[in-house]
Amino acid sequence: MIKIAIVGYGNLGKAVEAHLKNYPDLQCIGIFSRRDNLKTQIYPSFHYDELLNGEHDIDVCILCGSSDQDLMSQTQELSQYYNCIDSFDIHRLIPEHLDNVDKTSKRAKKTSIISVGWDPGLFSWQRLLFETITPIGTSETFWGKGVSQGHSNAILNVEGVKKAVQYTIPNTETLKKVQAGLSYDKEEKHERHCYVVADEKDHDRIKQDIITMPHYFAGTKTLVYFVSEEELKRNHHGKPHGGIVTRYGQTGDFNQTMSFNLDLEDNPSFTATVLIVCARAAFKMNKSKRFGAFTIFDLSLTDLSDKPRSTLIKDLL
Repeated sequence: MIKIAIVGYGNLGKAVEAHLKNYPDLQCIGIFSRRDNLKTQIYPSFHYDELLNGEHDIDVCILCGSSDQDLMSQTQELSQYYNCIDSFDIHRLIPEHLDNVDKTSKRAKKTSIISVGWDPGLFSWQRLLFETITPIGTSETFWGKGVSQGHSNAILNVEGVKKAVQYTIPNTETLKKVQAGLSYDKEEKHERHCYVVADEKDHDRIKQDIITMPHYFAGTKTLVYFVSEEELKRNHHGKPHGGIVTRYGQTGDFNQTMSFNLDLEDNPSFTATVLIVCARAAFKMNKSKRFGAFTIFDLSLTDLSDKPRSTLIKDLL
């Protein structure tokens, strides 16, 4: 049995907790949080600090905190003691994060896999695959329509915001242009619609803080709607998401279009399952003495599976 610790108990942590029962080779030993007296649904809870004193026998920590507030520091900290998985999704900062975690993991002879999920993650795989197969061509990624957890959390960190939900909405006309090999404006790929609960006196400042936020909203058409808490709860309680990776490529005289899409009814639920199978991969890689920090590009599909390679070849190849 691979002994798992869940670190963080927001939407993603709760989803990991709910789904671990579907993976018989994984056993959750508990949920770790900075919150005191945490009430969990299935597994026992412990304070985060207990991870730092080595009291628990843990094979892999699945980190479920937010990219902007938790993961940059927590993954580096915990990789000194454990194999770690995270879903760090600030694309521009991934190289820096990878380098930091690689150093601590190698010193400790641990294995960490960062930035896994569906984007970065499964979509990253598809971008690499498509561009490798057709070196001449154009690729684009469109996200949504759906709720972005990372962008919603970023809004919540704006002073004065009480609650918020952010929808990423793709421009279907731009998608058609990409798939037809036509020119297009990158800044017109998406719109971001933000539904925010806040005191009326703070609306102007909060709107400016949101639309100018680097890494999240700056440079993208962003619309901010202020709503009541009741309206937010009534109309914006779901967590759907998805998107499409598409490439218009050429092989000789022929045009080739490739696409990979996801239509997710619940984003945290799906992302949790990707984290879980990557925890299995980290355990297997560590047993093979592959120490350091890795991304989804460094994994084989066999690393993710609980089935023998021979079975995978027989059943799926």
